[in-house]
Amino acid sequence: MSVIVRFAPSPTGYLHIGSARTALFNWLYARHHQGKMLLRIEDTDRARSTREAVDAIYKGLEWLGIDWDETPVHQFERMQRHVEVAQELLAIGMAYPCYCTPEELDEMRKEARAKGQPIRYDSRWRDRSPDEAPPGAQPVIRFKAPQKGNTVIHDLVQGEVHVSNYQLDDMIILRADGTPTYNLSVVVDDHDMGITHIIRGDDHLTNTFRQFQVYQAMGWKIPHFAHIPLIHGQDGAKLSKRHGALGIEAYRDMGYLPEALRNYLLRLGWSHGNHEIISTKEAIEWFDLDHVGKSPARFDFIKLANLNGHYIREMKNDDLLNLLIPFMEKKRLTLNPEALDLLKRGMNGLKQRAKTLVELADNALFYVTIPNLDEGAQKILDIEGLELLKLMEGYLSSFPETRWTEKNLEDYARKIAEEKNLKLGKLVQPLRAVLTGKTVSPSVFEILHILGKDKSLKRLQKYISSNIN
Repeated sequence: MSVIVRFAPSPTGYLHIGSARTALFNWLYARHHQGKMLLRIEDTDRARSTREAVDAIYKGLEWLGIDWDETPVHQFERMQRHVEVAQELLAIGMAYPCYCTPEELDEMRKEARAKGQPIRYDSRWRDRSPDEAPPGAQPVIRFKAPQKGNTVIHDLVQGEVHVSNYQLDDMIILRADGTPTYNLSVVVDDHDMGITHIIRGDDHLTNTFRQFQVYQAMGWKIPHFAHIPLIHGQDGAKLSKRHGALGIEAYRDMGYLPEALRNYLLRLGWSHGNHEIISTKEAIEWFDLDHVGKSPARFDFIKLANLNGHYIREMKNDDLLNLLIPFMEKKRLTLNPEALDLLKRGMNGLKQRAKTLVELADNALFYVTIPNLDEGAQKILDIEGLELLKLMEGYLSSFPETRWTEKNLEDYARKIAEEKNLKLGKLVQPLRAVLTGKTVSPSVFEILHILGKDKSLKRLQKYISSNIN
């Protein structure tokens, strides 16, 4: 059997992190089994579905590195097919018109609450003739669900799950205006698209029992189901915006790399031994549903940032520079060829300390503009720090430009520190503070070398001259 899976988002907002993981699991499962992943846009909610949201889904998947096979299906365009199936269910006696008024339905709910029972439709029109309907009433069409026994699903993640059919009332499949409902449309589309495996969040489990019954009623082959646990926040609560339930584009704008986010999402609820860093090739080779856990995964920004830092360090400098440029431009900086050259030459040192592209851009500012001193840097440049800065400026002024290399500068500073009976860090921290505006940076000697003698001395001299009493 050739595997065919689908990712079926509703275009009513951004592609959030939980949906992205579902898409990833579907994609990996299809690629692992040399099958297909199809994309279906479930846009039947016309009031909330927007073209912008559809575009955001496409762009989010593309940025994350998830592609799909065949032209995307738009559920709304298939509405007539959904109605045809509803009419077929009517014809074979597996559906019926219901003429209940809103007032009657409200009374059912009140009565169920008063008795402490589940709120469900009482099937009062299940065996009644339409001749008894009030004049002019427009019925909904309800599915005639089995009333006895259990519905059992052999889930590829959850194992055997079942529900008493008593708990599943006769759901509406066509509204009074003739439009189909979600649980009918999904089954029809999955059947017609030849979906063999449905991989989705376990919040759909109740829907699955209902959909399972529709497959049975139509005599259609039932796909395999795999319900993956949802993602929770670090505190164990349902994922919200404060936990990280954001759109994929938000992670891009926060400076995360798609490779890192993909790797992190893969490890949220799935494991392969003790492997944490997993390439796309390895993910496709190793991924299957038997290693998906049954418990909710917890989203942890610290782990994501650490993983992202790893991918930043491993990235080629030219590629990283191309990704960095937009983040620098957001700071309204014009990157001329000289600035780009400085950034490229300084990338090895910069990327060791950055966990996001935003951090990388902040840390790289000193290469393209004279930095403002943060609070820590200002403290270093107290009276003693300023004197040490003057001392080093004098020594560096006399240092030959032809020997201005990272190693030579470090050897020179160590010699000065020894002569002055000072620790090397004490001597060079004022240099770091003025050159970078921070107390933490790549090697001071690397920075001096990359900036060059002229640019380095100008920064030191400018600070000294502006702080002479």
